[in-house]
Amino acid sequence: MPMHPQEIEDLLRDTFPNAKIMVEGDDGVHMSAMVIDESFRGMNRVQQQRAVYAALKGKMDGPNGELHALALTTRAPD
Repeated sequence: MPMHPQEIEDLLRDTFPNAKIMVEGDDGVHMSAMVIDESFRGMNRVQQQRAVYAALKGKMDGPNGELHALALTTRAPD
């Protein structure tokens, strides 16, 4: 079942309540997200992206995941 951008944003918002989050995509399977959050300060890019994937609570896990691809941009605020 495809995911709507708002569903992804809601999952991310649970973990990153004060983040700037923007989710885009129109097919529900291949999406992009930008997450800017203070909790990323001091983390490398891999650590940041792992935190985002964890926030998605298994929605991208394996071939049966609801979300097939998510292009991520993550960083701490300037």
